[in-house]
Amino acid sequence: MVAPAAVGFDGRMDWEGDAYQARFDALAANGKDVHGEAEFVDALGPDSVLDAGCGTGRVAIELARRGIDVVGVDADPSMLETARTRAPALTWIQQDLASLDLGRTFSVVVMAGNVPLFTPAGTEAALVSGCAAHVEPGGALVAGFQLGRGYGIAEYDAHCAAEGLELEGRWSTWSAAPFTDTSDYAVSLHRRPRT
Repeated sequence: MVAPAAVGFDGRMDWEGDAYQARFDALAANGKDVHGEAEFVDALGPDSVLDAGCGTGRVAIELARRGIDVVGVDADPSMLETARTRAPALTWIQQDLASLDLGRTFSVVVMAGNVPLFTPAGTEAALVSGCAAHVEPGGALVAGFQLGRGYGIAEYDAHCAAEGLELEGRWSTWSAAPFTDTSDYAVSLHRRPRT
């Protein structure tokens, strides 16, 4: 069996899209809900979503199935190859999120699956900036990631504030469980003011 990810010679993660997706397929086949992120985003009522760090497209494909205009962006070609195979009609773009410029904005930009933790150390502010630039007035940036791994919510909040985004809510799960001081995961919703 091919491992879903391995550390390359440069210390960065190398992904294998089909093996990564197989993990979620197995969970779904066993009755597990693998669409918590899509459910959370859908509840915000967006008409367009940028799935930033889309991986194999699990979230983007589910949002599109729900009738939302969605674009997926990821830097990893193997992940995008799997996404394109699973949903060839959707728009998939291979690009680094820190330098992303799609020339448009979205109702919601979502970074699901620990995306801020996979950017090289020291580039987190650029990652947030690249994503925030695609949030329309009144729109939201939503991110979920593990805490205690070198990038925390105080730093994330500061990066969002630097981009003109205001914290609207924070939860400990994608199913909106309350966030507490002992939570080891944070789902944060920052909104761009309309004016």
